[in-house]
Amino acid sequence: MPAQLARGERLQIMLSPEELSALDDFRFKHRMPSRAAAIRDLLKYGLAAVGVEPAGPGTKSSDFGVLKSGSNGRRTRTDR
Repeated sequence: MPAQLARGERLQIMLSPEELSALDDFRFKHRMPSRAAAIRDLLKYGLAAVGVEPAGPGTKSSDFGVLKSGSNGRRTRTDR
């Protein structure tokens, strides 16, 4: 498996029947291979909509903080 596809965390969520139907509608409309792929795309779109950019290569968890801006200038809770 290529390194960029390695996923070490599992996330479990509960959905209502209506939410599951909306997810499946999105998945089939966009010809996605799985619900997980659809959820990843929806997360990407949602995060981009609120101005969150994906972390670049080499970004460390210490670059993200709750009390102050990280060294990469990302906005954190106190910057809002």
